[in-house]
Amino acid sequence: MISTKKKINRFFLLATGPFLGMFAFMLFSFQSMHVEVHTASYVPKQTLAAQTVQLKQNLDKADQTVKATISSIRKTSALYKQTTAAMNAIVKTAQTQAARPESIYNRRISVKLGTPFERVESSRIRIELYRVNPGVYQGYAMKVKLKDPDAMQMALGRDKVGGAETTFQAVSRKGAVAGINAGGFADSGGKRYPLSTTVLNGKYVNGFEPSFKDLFFVGLNDAGRLIGGKFSNQADLDRLKPRFGATFVPVLLKNGQPMPIPEKWKTSPYRAPRTVIGNYKDDQLLILVVDGYNESGSSGATLQELQSKLYGLGVMDAYNLDGGGSSSLIVNGRVVNHPSDGSLRPVPTHFLFFK
Repeated sequence: MISTKKKINRFFLLATGPFLGMFAFMLFSFQSMHVEVHTASYVPKQTLAAQTVQLKQNLDKADQTVKATISSIRKTSALYKQTTAAMNAIVKTAQTQAARPESIYNRRISVKLGTPFERVESSRIRIELYRVNPGVYQGYAMKVKLKDPDAMQMALGRDKVGGAETTFQAVSRKGAVAGINAGGFADSGGKRYPLSTTVLNGKYVNGFEPSFKDLFFVGLNDAGRLIGGKFSNQADLDRLKPRFGATFVPVLLKNGQPMPIPEKWKTSPYRAPRTVIGNYKDDQLLILVVDGYNESGSSGATLQELQSKLYGLGVMDAYNLDGGGSSSLIVNGRVVNHPSDGSLRPVPTHFLFFK
């Protein structure tokens, strides 16, 4: 056993000897290594203190500039708001001042009519209904302010030449808020045709016919202003740019002055249901519809009475539309007047008003 242990020890000594010798050699023969690095070229030649101070000063200036800019913007914004508020106040005052003459004028003409018993108001139109009862006849006045020129239109009966329908039917079919009968008519072959010159949507329905006898043309132009009178040639009417219009007899007022009423129309008939359209100098429209129980001349109003009434109300131009059983006034889906026929008469043209 001892002999075996000795053999093993001797074997390990022989095996590890070379390594132990090499380790001892390296331990005593090698010296520590020293690497010499020259760092001078990597060191700044001068410190960053000066640049740091300059940078700080620049940042301080930038901060002051930003604060000054913000302050200036705030002041400018406040001034802008003050200026805007002042301008809005000026505009509002100017609008109020500009509207004052119109308001005063409207009040003056409304006082003469009395108190409206019905009113229609929208962004497009204003309608006021008044009762007219001077003692010798009864009727209604409808004052109309067209805020939009398209709020008034003309319609042919059933939208065709030769067609006829009541004003109530036309109002309902077109979706209008109000309507009156318009020009005269002539019957032929079972159809009812508009009398003489008629314009619809800027076009002549049956061409232009020069005014003859007591006939006149009345309608609205592109600007929504009432136009009318006698025209010997188409060029004269075209210059007024008619958008729509119809024909009847006679003219009652022109430029605020009464026009001579032809003798025939003073007595034939003497009294009758009537429909009259006129305008004020501010372009508001005034429509009179007078009741009568027949067309025999014993009920309703004379043309002289209506002429005098319109003159007293300050109307500038006034035109007599078809009357008798044709007279119709429709407002808010009902017949306001009392048709002399006991029911509405179908006619070929209607003036309609839209809300």
